Amino acid sequence: MSPTIAGLLGFGALVVLIIIRVPVAIAMGIVGACGLGVLNGWESLAFILGRAAFDAVSPASLSVVPLFVMMGVFAAHGGLSRSLYAASTAFLGHWRGGLAVATVGASAMFGAICGSSLATAATMGRVAMPEMRRQGYADSLSAASIAAGGTLGVLIPPSILLMLYGLLTEQSIGQLFAAGVLPGVLGMGLYMLAVVFTTARHPELGMAMERTPWIARLRVLVDVWQVILLFLVVLGGMYLGYFRPSEAAAVGAAGALFMATINRKLNWKTLRSGLLETTTTTAMIFMILIGAAVFNYFIDATGIADMIVKQVAGFGLNRFSILFLLIVMYLVLGCLMDSMSMILLTIAPVFPLITSLGFDPIWFGVLLVTLAEIGMITPPVGMNLFVLQAIVPNLKMQTLMRGIIPFVFADIVRLGLLVALPAISLWLPSHMK
Repeated sequence: MSPTIAGLLGFGALVVLIIIRVPVAIAMGIVGACGLGVLNGWESLAFILGRAAFDAVSPASLSVVPLFVMMGVFAAHGGLSRSLYAASTAFLGHWRGGLAVATVGASAMFGAICGSSLATAATMGRVAMPEMRRQGYADSLSAASIAAGGTLGVLIPPSILLMLYGLLTEQSIGQLFAAGVLPGVLGMGLYMLAVVFTTARHPELGMAMERTPWIARLRVLVDVWQVILLFLVVLGGMYLGYFRPSEAAAVGAAGALFMATINRKLNWKTLRSGLLETTTTTAMIFMILIGAAVFNYFIDATGIADMIVKQVAGFGLNRFSILFLLIVMYLVLGCLMDSMSMILLTIAPVFPLITSLGFDPIWFGVLLVTLAEIGMITPPVGMNLFVLQAIVPNLKMQTLMRGIIPFVFADIVRLGLLVALPAISLWLPSHMK
């Protein structure tokens, strides 16, 4: 069997395993190991397996993973989501559709601390959905704003997907985090505009609340100083050169733990569950890295990445035409599989192609994660939609799908801006010390 055919069969097998819900780490490990055994012999496979696990998780840069995960876990346990939502509602609730706008803003800020789209959607769903129902908001607008707002947690640092991209492509995690800030803020602004546009056309979807007095606004604003301080210390420290990413992660984890303590949310039960959640999430990420390492050995052995680069170069298309085809491919894949699987499946052949075309790898990382975000809210496999349906009583998927359309259009606009204006992603990294 030729290496190229083996590589194509391997990709096919990997897609099948992911579709039938085999965990992506296990699927990549199985396909990579079997492929290497067929191509290079089983003795060679034994040698590679003996070193792959250690090589994948031994770099010191990986210390950021458990520390940022711990930061997000204890930030959630510290009750920061409710404080953020209360503050956002106090300032924006008197607008038409203001609670939905506040939900998007609170989700963006909570996602900046949490780093997980699913966790943000689940947490804000429990916090925001009952209040919006109580105020008479339509489920289509309420649930869609939570699902869309949750995707901001994928991009605004610290982001697990950006960390994985940086580790797999050997790019600076600090620069990737800085590159994600402005696109994340842009996404938040466009989602808010989507709410404003929707309620302008259909006012009955989200009526305005009574205006909150300024005294009350300032009172709830005091409750979110912790979030603002933690965000400024962690990201500001990296941006100004005071912290390396691992040091920033340690400061963030310690800060979140301290804030949970002073908010009287930390006891032995929450400490134990928080540490257990941190451990299991970290183990999951490390298993993915090990599986990806084995699969990448297989891809290197097939030479399929080089073949794709040469084949695409032979088409005679300019680099933006190729980029457009890649974007379409990722939009289609996002409708069929979860974001992490999509990135891990494609990064090995696509990254060499992107670098050979002269695109900035930091910029592409942000673009790729943005495409992954869109996949979180597009049917039939929009994970945020399923999370919300699971935690919100009597919420129909048809209602969610109808409400999410304006937010998907907002994401398409953001994609166009990121492609047309790379400086949106690259301006902050270019000014890092």
